[in-house]
Amino acid sequence: MTAYTGTGALVRLALRRDRIMIPIWLAAFVLSASSAAAAVVKLYPPGPELVKASEQFNQVSAVVALYGRIYDPNNPGGLALVKLGGLGSVFVALMSILLVMRHTRAEEETGRQELLGATVMGRRAPLTAALIVAIGTNIVLAVLTGLILIASGLDTNGSFAFGASWGGVGITFAAIAAVTAQLTTTARAGTGLASIVLGAVYVLRAIGDTAGPNGPTWASWLSPVGWGQQFHWYAGERWWVLLLMIGFTIVVVPIAYALVARRDLDAGLLPDRPGRATAAPSLRSSFALAWRLQRGVLYAWAGATAVLSFVLGNIATNLSGFLNDSSQAQEFITKLGGAKALEDAYLSATLGFVGVAVSAYGIQAASRLRGEESALRAEPLLAAGTTRFRWIMSHVVVALLGTTGLLLLVGVVTGVTYGARAGDMGRAGGVIAGALGQLPATWVLTGITMAAFGIAPKVAAIGWSALGAFVVLGVIGPLFPLNQTVMDISPFAHSPKLPGGVFSATPVVALTGVAVLLVAAGLYGFRRRDVPVT
Repeated sequence: MTAYTGTGALVRLALRRDRIMIPIWLAAFVLSASSAAAAVVKLYPPGPELVKASEQFNQVSAVVALYGRIYDPNNPGGLALVKLGGLGSVFVALMSILLVMRHTRAEEETGRQELLGATVMGRRAPLTAALIVAIGTNIVLAVLTGLILIASGLDTNGSFAFGASWGGVGITFAAIAAVTAQLTTTARAGTGLASIVLGAVYVLRAIGDTAGPNGPTWASWLSPVGWGQQFHWYAGERWWVLLLMIGFTIVVVPIAYALVARRDLDAGLLPDRPGRATAAPSLRSSFALAWRLQRGVLYAWAGATAVLSFVLGNIATNLSGFLNDSSQAQEFITKLGGAKALEDAYLSATLGFVGVAVSAYGIQAASRLRGEESALRAEPLLAAGTTRFRWIMSHVVVALLGTTGLLLLVGVVTGVTYGARAGDMGRAGGVIAGALGQLPATWVLTGITMAAFGIAPKVAAIGWSALGAFVVLGVIGPLFPLNQTVMDISPFAHSPKLPGGVFSATPVVALTGVAVLLVAAGLYGFRRRDVPVT
């Protein structure tokens, strides 16, 4: 028996558990790349309009800070994938972080790894299996992305270089997550620590990309996200950057293995901060406890969305300069939001994407119920004076109010920034309305998670699968196109196209009603089943 005994069995177990989640992630990334490439190839064939659009993109500092820089204005691939190269890499990194945490720290937290460790399983096998699954997923993503981009009409070298940049970023963050999983005692804390690293290196990339000739352009080279863009896909590819990513992974992974050997099972290397001996008055209710457990995640989401909203508001005022005078481009952007003006169409489409992102918070917050139950922390509460209804509703209220607060924050920051830059603060109201218009759809995703927890807790993670399916549906729907009835399955298809569009109360009321029914179904199911369900 060695430290790696049982790795193969754990890999098969992980792939079995993730047989739905991983394909959905891969489909979402690959189809997003395909749709972006197909749209730009159609709108901007090689020529003066493509060069002008690419140069104007690089001239807007807020855009470059958010997405990155286009290195060859003559190649449509650069303009097509610059957004996915920067912001898309963040989501690829998050996928790797979640995969590694799911099969390492989360397994320890729930006690499953202790049971497996009592059999013939080496100490390093769980971490090795998680890394194999995460790295393998990123390699498949790189190959599939390259192939789909070639099929979309882009050149071969640039397409595979872009795929390799995504895969390389994902692999480096799998290594980072392997380290943070050893430092903390919970998967939530480990994910948060890895996400902080991701945010920091993304800021470094933004600083380097927006720096002038005499500025700190070297900052981009301190960021794994920046390494992905330094491939210069579709601009004289730098394949040697892949060696930098592989070298980083080779250095960091042994650190994770060394940390595994220095800690006990279910323990972290960072010390836990002891709490107070007695609870403060603010913690003497089930809702107060739910808020205490959830507030850290909500604060992190609020900070990220505020920064993103500030950038989006600045971009909106530069839209007319970024888009050239091509009537085809204007027609395409207008169709995205169904609005009369390009700026309204951009804001409408952008707020729709933000609504999808915020719904992920609602799923995460509602999923805390299953986490508390699986960790056997719910049973003592329910055995005391807390009723099932009060306990479950405390977390549901935090999830629903949290999504409301985040979307309101998005609307206010984006609207005020946009109005101030445009010199007309009256425009802020329409932006706030557009952000809040996404709220019923986000509540539906929270309701799906809630219903699954109450009725079938073993598949409580179906909320994430539903979100992935809706995203894929929104991406592929306009491309083929699909029948409108099929596209209407997604709740986001019914959100009002504001600002600039026509508001209808019927879909908003209907979506809210669906969310209420889903929450009620979860409450009914939870009151009739045993606690806990393992």
